[in-house]
Formats: sequence, structure tokens, C-alpha cells
Amino acid sequence: MSFKATRKIALEEHFALDETVQDSAGFVPPSYWVELKSRLLDIQERRIQEMDNNGIELMILSLNAPTVQAIPDTQAAYDLSRRANDFLAEQIAKRPDRFKGFAALPMQSPELAARELERCVKELGFVGALVNGFSQSDEKGGVLYYDLPQFRAFWATVQTLDVPFYLHPRNPLPAHAPIYDGHPWLLGPTWAFGQETAVHALRLMGSGLFDEYPRLKIILGHMGEGLPYSMWRVDNRNAWVKTEPAYPAKRRIADYFHENFWLTTSGNFRTQTLVDAMLEIGSDRILFSADWPFENVDHAAEWFDTASISDNDRIKIGRTNAARLFKFED
Repeated sequence: MSFKATRKIALEEHFALDETVQDSAGFVPPSYWVELKSRLLDIQERRIQEMDNNGIELMILSLNAPTVQAIPDTQAAYDLSRRANDFLAEQIAKRPDRFKGFAALPMQSPELAARELERCVKELGFVGALVNGFSQSDEKGGVLYYDLPQFRAFWATVQTLDVPFYLHPRNPLPAHAPIYDGHPWLLGPTWAFGQETAVHALRLMGSGLFDEYPRLKIILGHMGEGLPYSMWRVDNRNAWVKTEPAYPAKRRIADYFHENFWLTTSGNFRTQTLVDAMLEIGSDRILFSADWPFENVDHAAEWFDTASISDNDRIKIGRTNAARLFKFED
């Protein structure tokens, strides 16, 4: 029996509301927008057909980007997150055998974000949260990264609820990214998504967050946003210079990466990259994903089902790692 005939779990798979779908318009040429829009707005038809055709039993769905994170007004962000989460819960209720949900969160307010996550997990049955990078805010500075001190109580809630937090990419704001001026092709998934998310993840690791909350579970997509390849250098540059690390965390950055992070294959269908991630973080912490509708499910599945890895690792990455992480009955 081929692996395609077995059951895979995919967990970076997006949908949109009518009021958020336009946020995704710039990620494909205009001639492809009708197709992408249709994919984003569909949940029960084309999506399930793609799953059936490619051996995917279950998808964990999340709101498209940047949506909630791009709304500086806290109340408006909170209201949108609730509408999106309620809509998603209604869609999951139609096919609970095929779908689970990640909460959209108004991180502009750590208190409201914690409240909404608790509601989504305890009342709506969601299995975690997916947040689209930093949040824009009316506060001084305009952007909020989640290593900041005001988010510690939020992270306490995440640890208490014992659910994963998926840190998903978004582009940096133009005012913060002059290096991309004149080179728009570098924005989005080509490069800027990965760099923005990798730095955010490193901020979390270096901040001491995981010393305070060691049971946090953070997921990164796209095979780790380049971090597996760079992890040794992060901890060992200029090793002959005997100085204390210039960050508050008590341990090596790689320690947190190995103990608090999981990676998905979303949108990065290359076996050499997968093997590098497996060597760095271990095959127990890698999870299959496609990144539908921005990438094709068949491209993800056909690559993964035939990638040059052991069948044992293929089964773990394809299903059992996710079943264990999200406490699904297998």
C-alpha cells in the first residue's frame, strides 16, 4: 500500500472570510486572483476533494494573513477575530471528521487575545492558535512582537491551556524594510516571510520566555523559516571570544529550538531541506502541511509520499507526530 493511501494530517491550511479575502490578493498575479479567491472562500467542496485525492484525512484550518494582525484598532481586531472564529467553528461542525481549527487572535491586546484563545479552546473546541506575525498597534512604535513583557500573561494562558501556537509569516511594514526597496520580488514567501518570522522566533527564544514557560509549544512553517540551517551559527559565532550571551535567556538558543518548537513542511517541498530539518530538530518534531490554497495539495502530497526518507519517518511526519501534539485519538 502506498503512503498516499494512508491518512495524513495537514495543519497550515488557510481560509478567508468575504471581509478578509482581499488581504491575499497581492500574493499571486492578477490573472490568478479569481482562482485563489475561490480556493480561499471554499471549505466544504473543492478543499475536501483535494484532501480525498491526496490522502489527507484531516486539515487544521486558519484565517488568511495578515487580517487581524494588520488592524491597529484593538476593538476592531478583537471583533474580527471573534467573527472569524465563530464562522470557522460553524464550518468545522459540518465536517468534524475532516476539520479542526486554529484560533485567530487579537494580539494587539494580550488580555483580549488570552480571553479569545480560552473561549476558542474551551467552548469552540479549537486545537490551538495561528497568529500572522507581529501585530500593528496604535501604541507608540506601531508594531508588537510577542517577546515583549506585556505578553507574559498571555503566554501563561497558552501554557495552561496546553495548546500549540503557530507563528505564521507576514511581510514587514515598508517603513521597517528599506532593504527591499526596488526589489518587491523578495517580499512574501520568496524571502521576506521567512526572515521576518525567523527573527520573531529568535526574539522569543532569546527573551527568556521559555525559561518562564518551558512547556510552550511553538510551530513554524516552511521547514523552519531557514532556522535549522542557521542554528549552529546562532550559538557558535566567534566562539573563541569568551563573553556571556547578550540576551536574557539562560540557555543556548538551540536548546529552546529543540525543546519548544515544531516545524511543518508547508510550502517547502524539497527533500534536502527536510533531511536538514530532521538532522537538526529530529523527525519527531516535523509535521506534514501543504499551505493550501497558496500551494497545491497535490504538489505537497506527491512530493512527500515519494521523498527519500524512511517509511517510519514518513508515517510520523505525515500523521502520528501531529496526532500526538494535538492529542488526537489515532
